[in-house]
Amino acid sequence: MPFAESHDTRIYWNEEGNGEPVLLIMGLGYASCMWYRTRPLLTSSYRTVVFDNRGVGQSDVPPGPYSIAQMAGDAEAVLDAAGIRRAHIFGVSMGGMIAQEFALQHPKRVASLILGCTAAGGPSAVRAEPAVLSQLLALANMPAEQAAEAAVSFIYDSATPRRLIDEDIAIRRPWFPTRDGYLAQMQAIVPWESYSRLHEITAPTLVIHGKNDRLIPVRNAELIAGRIPGAQLALIEQAGHLFLTDQPEAAHKAILKFLASVTVGLMESAS
Repeated sequence: MPFAESHDTRIYWNEEGNGEPVLLIMGLGYASCMWYRTRPLLTSSYRTVVFDNRGVGQSDVPPGPYSIAQMAGDAEAVLDAAGIRRAHIFGVSMGGMIAQEFALQHPKRVASLILGCTAAGGPSAVRAEPAVLSQLLALANMPAEQAAEAAVSFIYDSATPRRLIDEDIAIRRPWFPTRDGYLAQMQAIVPWESYSRLHEITAPTLVIHGKNDRLIPVRNAELIAGRIPGAQLALIEQAGHLFLTDQPEAAHKAILKFLASVTVGLMESAS
C-alpha cells in the first residue's frame, strides 16, 4: 500500500492507467474513493493519481488545524512519491483550493488546472446562505451517517435521483471522516485566500461549476475565471455542489474535451 511522507504525516495514494498524469484532489471530509465516477473515464487515456488529504481516509489524522498550503505540500509529496515531475491537476471544492495553491507554489509542475465547485477565499468570495453555513458547521457534531444525510439538501441538485446519492454515500461510508479530521480541514479553509494571486497562474485552466451550487455559489467560479488569464468557464445546468454526481455526462464531456485540447497543445509545443 503506497504512502507518501509529508512533514511526518503519511499520505495514502494510488495510481491507475497510463498516459499523461492527472492528479485528482478531493474536497472537505471526502476520501479519494469519491472519484469513482470520474476516474474510470480518465484511466483509458491518462495515468490517474489520487490521494487522501490529511485528516481523512487512509491518510494520517495529525492534530489540527491544517492549512491549504500544508495540504498543497502533501500533493507535492504524492507527485514526488509517484515519480511525476509535471501533471494535470484537478481539484474539487476544498481540493480546488489546494489545486490553486499548488499551481501558485509550483507552477512548473502544473501542465493544466481544473478547478471544480471551488472558491478563491478572502473578502471577494461569495458566501453560502447563513443556513447552509450553519448546517455545514453542525455536521462535525453529528454521527457520520446522520451528517451524510443532513448534507444532501445543500450539496446535490434537487432533481438528482436518490439512487445516485445513495451510491455516493455507500462509497463514502467506510471512510467517513472523524470529527477531528473534519474540523482540522475546515480550519484550513477559513483563513485561506488566493484571489489576490490568481493572476499569477499561467497554466491552461478550466473552471467548472454547477449553476445551482448552494454551498459554494456559482459566482465564485465566474470570479476565478475572470482572474486567471485565459481561463475557460463551464457552468453545468441542473447541478449543485457535487456536479460530478448531479450531471456526470455533461461534466465529463467538458473535462475530457479540455484535457484533450491541452494534451494536443502540449504535444505541439514539444514537437
